Amino acid sequence: MATISSPKHAFGLSLLIISISISVRWCVAIYSFSGAGKPPLFGDYEAQRHWMEVIYNLPVKEWYQNTTDNDLQYWGLDYPPLTAYHSWICGYIANKIDPDWVALHSSRGFESGAHKIFMRSTVILIDLLIYLPAILLFYLTTLRRSTEEKLFISSVILMYPGLILIDHGHFQYNNASLGFAVLAVAMIGLRRDLWGSFLFVCALNYKQMELYHSVPFFCVLLGKCFKSTQEYRLWKLIKIGFVVLLTFGLCWFPFLSDVDSALQVLRRLFPFGRGLFEDKVSNLWCVLDVLLKIKRLVAQEHLVLASLVSTLAAVAPSGLDLLLTPSMEKFKYSLVNCSLAFFLFSYQVHEKSILIPAVSACLVFAEQPFLVSWFLIISTFSMLPLLIKDGLLLTYTALTSMFIIMVVIYFRIFRSEPTKRLLKVMGVLSFIGMSILGLLSVTIPPPARYPDIFPVLISGYCCVHFLFFLVGFYYLQLMSVPMATAQDGKVKGHPKARVKNNEGKVEDQTKNITKNSKKQKKKKKKKAE
Repeated sequence: MATISSPKHAFGLSLLIISISISVRWCVAIYSFSGAGKPPLFGDYEAQRHWMEVIYNLPVKEWYQNTTDNDLQYWGLDYPPLTAYHSWICGYIANKIDPDWVALHSSRGFESGAHKIFMRSTVILIDLLIYLPAILLFYLTTLRRSTEEKLFISSVILMYPGLILIDHGHFQYNNASLGFAVLAVAMIGLRRDLWGSFLFVCALNYKQMELYHSVPFFCVLLGKCFKSTQEYRLWKLIKIGFVVLLTFGLCWFPFLSDVDSALQVLRRLFPFGRGLFEDKVSNLWCVLDVLLKIKRLVAQEHLVLASLVSTLAAVAPSGLDLLLTPSMEKFKYSLVNCSLAFFLFSYQVHEKSILIPAVSACLVFAEQPFLVSWFLIISTFSMLPLLIKDGLLLTYTALTSMFIIMVVIYFRIFRSEPTKRLLKVMGVLSFIGMSILGLLSVTIPPPARYPDIFPVLISGYCCVHFLFFLVGFYYLQLMSVPMATAQDGKVKGHPKARVKNNEGKVEDQTKNITKNSKKQKKKKKKKAE
């Protein structure tokens, strides 16, 4: 394979990857979106448009309040302030193009070809500004592999079908919060902890579901403060705390004038009254409800407590391990484990929330390409009932096939070591079961008595997989050894520290040190002779 000879070539290939990624997203954007032509509530497309309408036309204090001009029962704003500010910018631009798009009250359910192009463009713009650069930055700066492999992995990850289908098909802005989170991880990998703290707070203030990542970020930053040898530990902690509080304060400033406004925002962000889960999500509570009817038999306050306790129990070992050994490798695995645990056990989970652990898993693709690819395919499959409802079956099939082909090409070019036989057999059987279940759900009408039989079977099938992946990624985190990077210069703090060479192969750094010392002794003997 030809090598990249200069930074200019790498930059050119990065632009090519971005161009192809954007072209694929535009192809998906041509198709239908959530709730198209389905009054009275329509879908997420209308929700985002309605937020632009309300936020652009109403004063800040009414954005989260139920008023005559802001009916919270009709897609009331339930995301944090950064989403609101983003909606205001989009609403301002929309009003300049065509005031009918965001006219208060009269624009409800507005749909047109020009408006669709505008809405799709706003998502593409977030990809260009945040998500695509975040993925490229992460892999080009934190991964110790050849430039060719880093760029190819980036192109594979940018073709993850789940995120493309939800953001550019169904219609959401998950790429904003996830992009901020990936940028934060990259900054921490580059030892820019203050920037990492700032970017994660931005992610959290764009979508509250970024709480799924809160435990790993808290533990790795606190652990780095405890282990710091380059500056006073308390001073490092104070600086991080100041950045976090200042960023939160700036985001929430318009709502801090009185306590009631701030509390109303919090009530909108955490609506416990909506129930344990929505639709047929592939988490533990949905599966248990099918078998035991827990939503009918158990009081809501007890369900909230049960989900809280189980979630904390599931994330605690990962967080503690990371706190005691705050390495980049453990940090990435902890992001997967904690976000997946939140998805499986927490309260008020949507099927689209699987995107958070899925993008987290993308960050360990280089270490575990087969396991991560398998997880990404299953995570996309778990949203199949929603995609069918949105008329995105064809795009789902095309994107998943394209993703699988790119993964196969990656293995052929960059991976010489074979995948473990048992893991490969399990993966093949899983794909066969997924294919059969998917074909049945689109070709055979469900019985009248069980109209949701196929969504229920898909959620159960995927939930079993997610529990398996949680165990697998937990094992990888707990068994991983802290790895030094080339920037370290020398290995600190761990007797078994390892380092990756330019080819991406793991070497024992202590062995390298002893080899060098032996060579130096031999040279000294020769000089003495």
